[in-house]
Amino acid sequence: MGALVELKNVAKSFKSSDGSSRSVLERVDFTLAEGEIVALLGQSGSGKSTLLRIMAGLIPADGGDVRYAGQPLFGPAQGIAMVFQSFALFPWLTVQANVELGLEARGVPAEEREKRAEKAIDLIGLAGFEGALPRELSGGMRQRVGLARALVTEPAVLLMDEAFSALDVLTGERLRNEILELWAGGEMPTKAMLVVSHNIEEAVMMADRVLIFSSNPGRVRAELPIRLPRPRHPDSHEVRALIDEIYGLMTAGAAPVVDAATGAAEVQRPHLSDRLPEADVGRMESLLELLAGEEFNGRADLPQLVEESDLTDEELLPIADALHRLGLARLEKGDLLVTPLGQNYVDGEHEFRREIFGQQLLAHVPLAAYIRHSLEQEAHGQLREEPFLQLLQESMDSQEAERVLRVAIEWARYGEVFEYNFHTGMIHLPEEDEA
Repeated sequence: MGALVELKNVAKSFKSSDGSSRSVLERVDFTLAEGEIVALLGQSGSGKSTLLRIMAGLIPADGGDVRYAGQPLFGPAQGIAMVFQSFALFPWLTVQANVELGLEARGVPAEEREKRAEKAIDLIGLAGFEGALPRELSGGMRQRVGLARALVTEPAVLLMDEAFSALDVLTGERLRNEILELWAGGEMPTKAMLVVSHNIEEAVMMADRVLIFSSNPGRVRAELPIRLPRPRHPDSHEVRALIDEIYGLMTAGAAPVVDAATGAAEVQRPHLSDRLPEADVGRMESLLELLAGEEFNGRADLPQLVEESDLTDEELLPIADALHRLGLARLEKGDLLVTPLGQNYVDGEHEFRREIFGQQLLAHVPLAAYIRHSLEQEAHGQLREEPFLQLLQESMDSQEAERVLRVAIEWARYGEVFEYNFHTGMIHLPEEDEA
């Protein structure tokens, strides 16, 4: 199979609010070949969407080599189209006009635009809705319009950025299956697809291989080929085994690395600038209680927890990471295990839980410990949030710095490590700890 898109040693950085450079992608090597569907999985903020925009020619790479059909890519390529999560339709234009936009921008005559748009609209199942406005369509129908707008240009490469995540589960599955049927039947003009997703099952159902993206900076750190024929059944043993294996790869960074020679676990020390997972304390406790209950008896694989907790992959993985960081559970080869401390936590009353949570937060989250120590050095036990935001912005952008500080504050308030005044932006010691 010939290579359609090739990336070698690709890097991308953005300027932080303080003017410093923040690396988003680093040493990315990737080839998308004719005849394959590739899925790209990774945490939010890992640079997956940035990578897609580089491949589409929408933004330039800062370093490395990007090629389409063997030629350097310096801007949007006519053979590459992209489908976005947010639909990105013009609300004042009809379905027909929205689909024709890309052709109009390329100077295609009106008569040919109309014929090609009608063909694409019919292909994705929206015949009869050509004159409808986006507000008159359901979410699934609006995403079909976005897909038709991409396919009308007859792209060799189709890039899908979380294309199904804004839809309900059944609508997303139906649209995904219809795309696979079009692909299998040779009705799509597309020769290769790259699908960015948070949904592990979706990736296994669609892809010929799955890439796992690391964060900070983003790069491909694992690859898993999928050799199962399509259509695939989501409940088959082979599919469930692959899903379980991917969960293991996705959480491998949280588990201790074992030295092959000595068998000893390598200690991975946390850092002040660690990106804390987006995990609500209430959901953390609920998941820990479910895990420690009779159904799982302290151990479960992550796909089972997704099914039983009604959480999505995108929601579950950060919560599992948070429990692991705080020593209340342990990630091990795609399984989540309650630790003895976690079991004590579940068995304890509310005040006992808060005490354990605060102790573990100070022991395992350097940012929380640093803020607490800084407050203790102040005569009035309070400081503005800005210095801590500026510290985080040395290694992440301002939006991510605000998110990380917000998570640290939420955890600290629950563990009674420090408090926060939402009106003044002041962080301060709990009243009983103030001098």
